[in-house]
Amino acid sequence: MRHQVKKGMLGRNTAHRRALLRNLVTSFLERERIRTTLAKARATRPVAEKMITLAKRGTLHARRQALAYMTKESAVKKLFDEIGPRFAERPGGYTRIVKLGLRAGDGASMAMLELVGTEFKAKAKTKKKKDSKKPAAK
Repeated sequence: MRHQVKKGMLGRNTAHRRALLRNLVTSFLERERIRTTLAKARATRPVAEKMITLAKRGTLHARRQALAYMTKESAVKKLFDEIGPRFAERPGGYTRIVKLGLRAGDGASMAMLELVGTEFKAKAKTKKKKDSKKPAAK
C-alpha cells in the first residue's frame, strides 16, 4: 500500500516532472541561484544536493552519473571543478531556500534557491556624472 508516500507531483505526469527537475537542477548548478515557485524549489533541493554529493566524490563514475541526469556538460564541468571542491569539508546542507513572497500574476509563492555561500551582495551605487557641456546659445 502507498499510504502517505506521495511526493510533490507539481501537477505534471512523470516524464514532464522529471524533465522539469532535470532542467531546474542544471540551471541551478550552472547559475548557483534560481528564482522559482516554492513547490518547485522544495522539489529541486534534494536532487541538487545529491548532485553536489556526487561532485564531492569526484570519481569518473560519479561524473557519468551526473551527466546522465543533468542536461548540459558545461554545468557538470562547473559542478565537479568548482562547486564540489568548495563543499568538500561540508557534511551536507549545501542549499538554502529563501521565500520571496507572492507572484503578481497568479499569487504563487515564490522562492530563491541558492547555494550556501553565494549570498546576494548589493552592488555599490555609483554616482552619475552630470554632463558639463551646455548647449550653445543662439
